[in-house]
Amino acid sequence: VQLQASGGGLVQPGESLRLSCRPSGFTLDYYYAIAWFRQAPGKERERVSCISSSGGATDYTHYATPVKGRFTISRDIANNTGYLQMNSLKPEDTAVYYCAAVALDYGYGPCDRYEYDHWGQGTQVTVSS
Repeated sequence: VQLQASGGGLVQPGESLRLSCRPSGFTLDYYYAIAWFRQAPGKERERVSCISSSGGATDYTHYATPVKGRFTISRDIANNTGYLQMNSLKPEDTAVYYCAAVALDYGYGPCDRYEYDHWGQGTQVTVSS
């Protein structure tokens, strides 16, 4: 049971990338919260964004302050895929990006309050001119 992140690459400042996250061995349905983490060289891993069911019509989403307004997290349940759209990329966004997931006890809840227990290998994002 793992997740596979893809879509990273080398881009110039101001450009965009879309990361994808696909599970292996399970279905990434609404009972799961999905998160994106990143780790830059010499720095601790940080959560960038997450998404989960709120129990209502719209999902709960959360963004780290450095990426608010630039990154958008989403998911396509029908295609069993999570996404992270990254716009206006900056050199400080350079890192290995990981997707993670956790099954929610009641199928919904704020995604930033959970410990994630499904992980995959990361994808490198490099922003440089």
